Amino acid sequence: MPERNIEFGLYGARGIKGHQAVARQLDALAGYIATPITARRGLLARLHYLTRTDHARSAAREAGLTVTDRTLKAWLDGKRSPSRANLERIERAYRRVRRENVARYLLARLNREGRGTRVEIHPLNQSQVDRPRQRVVEFRTLNIRGWDRIVEAWATGDDRGLDEAWVDQIVDLGSQWGQYEYVTNVGFAA
Repeated sequence: MPERNIEFGLYGARGIKGHQAVARQLDALAGYIATPITARRGLLARLHYLTRTDHARSAAREAGLTVTDRTLKAWLDGKRSPSRANLERIERAYRRVRRENVARYLLARLNREGRGTRVEIHPLNQSQVDRPRQRVVEFRTLNIRGWDRIVEAWATGDDRGLDEAWVDQIVDLGSQWGQYEYVTNVGFAA
């Protein structure tokens, strides 16, 4: 695909892929538990979220948390503590289940009955690039009306699908869309 950067940062430019910035903003809107999982309170909050209903338990098992009910009860009662690997599994399962639960709500808020959401795209940081190699890349805004593929890819953790869905939206910037493949931030609210 034309306009894709092959050697980003070769001359000192800094930034992240646009779809990663979108995923970061969607994660912020999802409202995860703020207490870290290493604290007892954070662990209990995540375990309660993953085990409070049968639907939540099945979703947690699908997300990779495959421990017995006896082990879960021991963790909840404080009789045993999960290993570091199990803490990572719990966190990964919690984030995946939370994304799936919040996706429908976020989709409705972002699409706003077809009106869409205004997105601010902050260009990449060129402060470390030599003057002759710098290019003019402005701050841009874009109204995105079709969030379905973006939110679906984010909820399932499909990084490649999220990249493709994001690029399909930013081509509306015209011939300059390739300049916004890497950005410092993408901002929007829901």
